[in-house]
Amino acid sequence: MAVMLGIDQLEGVLSMGDAIDLLEQTSRHEAAGRTFIAPRFNADFDRGAMRFLFGADYERGYAVTKAYHIIEGAGVRYIVTLYRLDDGEALALIDGQIITDLRTGAASGVLARRVPVAGPIHLGVIGSGNQARAQVESLACVYPLTSVSVFSPTRENRERFAREMSVKLAVPVRSVESAEAAVRGHDIVATASGSRSADPVLRGKWLDRCRLLCAVGNTREHASEIDQRCFSDARLVVVDSPVAIEEAGDLIHAEKSGCLPHEKRATLAQVVSGETAIPREGLIVFKSVGSALQDLSLATRYYELLGTNDGLASEPSLAVLRKTVAIRATG
Repeated sequence: MAVMLGIDQLEGVLSMGDAIDLLEQTSRHEAAGRTFIAPRFNADFDRGAMRFLFGADYERGYAVTKAYHIIEGAGVRYIVTLYRLDDGEALALIDGQIITDLRTGAASGVLARRVPVAGPIHLGVIGSGNQARAQVESLACVYPLTSVSVFSPTRENRERFAREMSVKLAVPVRSVESAEAAVRGHDIVATASGSRSADPVLRGKWLDRCRLLCAVGNTREHASEIDQRCFSDARLVVVDSPVAIEEAGDLIHAEKSGCLPHEKRATLAQVVSGETAIPREGLIVFKSVGSALQDLSLATRYYELLGTNDGLASEPSLAVLRKTVAIRATG
């Protein structure tokens, strides 16, 4: 019988550094041709949407599905199911909220390890939700940050973000009044906006000193998080999934407009394996849409650490079952 791992059981088990290491290892498996990723299944319905992902890591011996659905006004629910490849047995049903936040942040960390930035290092962030927090935490694992600036449309949210992340990272984090103020003059920029608009939240003309831009907020074909100049100015555009260019609106538009020629793009796996070298100077853009392989990286580790604990494999209580499908507020 598959075990159930609820959000309370996962909390604090893996650090951001652990997650970066795990995703890096998976990227090496991917580069070696030892993984499989299926195209994302998307279904939009009245007042909501369903997304479904599948991936397999032959080297680790596991496969995973991830289903998440959005109901207007109610937030997002995630569930990850882990399978053993040898016999197809379902091993675990795992809450997907922490996995999603942690792996999205960690993907940026994997690339950041390969993009040297001379200090002092200033980070600019657009967004103040869970994903923005994960981006800051991940980049702080790699770089000795000197300061962080954050903007999001709601003052209360960005000010709370600044207070809490200042304490967590022991780095000064300040709330600013505009997206431009958050990023101009900064060495590293991360966008994790909840915007679903075709009007980008970040303009390339603001990136006067940026070495690394990590854009993780938009995964929909009709929306754009960063504008076309970000891609045209980049020396290299790295995507975390081979199917990213078919999914994210900003990438789709960049390819159609000629801002994203094949010689200027690479996957994260190609960078990790050394197949593609990081230019020594200029802007590097990382566009992340997420993949089931990233979910698999963390799900397998959670299962290996927690799935055989005494009592965990027994029939779950109703309380544990409820925690297995956690709700994260959108925006």
